[in-house]
Amino acid sequence: MKTLVTGGAGFIGSHLTEALLERGDEVVVIDDTSTGSFENLASVMSHPRLTCIHQSVKDVDLAAQVLAEMTEVYHLAAAVGVALIAEQPIQSIKRNIYPTQLLLDELVRLNQEDGKQRRFFLASSSEVYGKNPRPRWVEDDDLVFGSTSRARWSYGVSKAIDEFLALACFREHDLPLVIGRFFNVVGPRQTGAYGMVLPRFIEAALGGHPVIVHDDGQQERCFAHVSDVVRAVTTLMATPSAYGQVFNVGSDVPVSILELARRVVVMANSASNIDFQSYCDAYGSDFEDIRRRVPDLSRLKSTIHFQPQYKLDDVIQELIESRKIDTNP
Repeated sequence: MKTLVTGGAGFIGSHLTEALLERGDEVVVIDDTSTGSFENLASVMSHPRLTCIHQSVKDVDLAAQVLAEMTEVYHLAAAVGVALIAEQPIQSIKRNIYPTQLLLDELVRLNQEDGKQRRFFLASSSEVYGKNPRPRWVEDDDLVFGSTSRARWSYGVSKAIDEFLALACFREHDLPLVIGRFFNVVGPRQTGAYGMVLPRFIEAALGGHPVIVHDDGQQERCFAHVSDVVRAVTTLMATPSAYGQVFNVGSDVPVSILELARRVVVMANSASNIDFQSYCDAYGSDFEDIRRRVPDLSRLKSTIHFQPQYKLDDVIQELIESRKIDTNP
């Protein structure tokens, strides 16, 4: 099988690329390294079935040339992290919408020309739910966004547009595709540079710096190991009954951000203090957040019998150990 991974040099994309190579695929990675790094693929960079292209997926000629040879496309290239969204909302919107439209248009055209059924996976986000007040989010829930004056919501809206485009291609052109809404994916090689909370906590605790918790720390999140997420994604793509559907992908076990910080400090055997910072100081006066972000995984579990293999403490311990290795080679 020939497979394209856009954003394959990123955190999730690099783990997905490794998994696809392990199952025997020929893999092409396209990444402009705006937020990723080809160092994430160091362990497989010399693999004979891997081709890496350091270029933007927005290149029309490149997309047409590469897609013609593909069996599957995993589209993970997108804006990353709340910090980047707050700082560069225009770029975040453009990075999310245009490449998705380009890939879908080319796949529809190619499939109609030669009759092949190239499959497409769209990496979406829990951000599309906005600030829906339900305690657990189900895929068919309403999307509830805040004011357009709050740049934070532009990310969720742009990913929702991606989903609308993808589902329209499924309905109108029978393009086989799956949409996965990721919830707080964590694991080795993730960076805290763009506001990702767990690596940021671990870096601070191991460095003896204050662990900074935003607001009061009572926000609840669910953290899923990247290996569990990759397994779910590849299984969905191999399941025809999943085509044309949206799936929450992640863990459904919530933890408060303050409790997460406490666990990190204890498990890292750190003397770091836990300090609090307002959202205004962290991201600007127009930033809004969601108090609780917990997925309902019923659809995922009933479709592919998914069960996460990693518990949160296992994830934290692995990341602490991997960070120690990175800083003390």
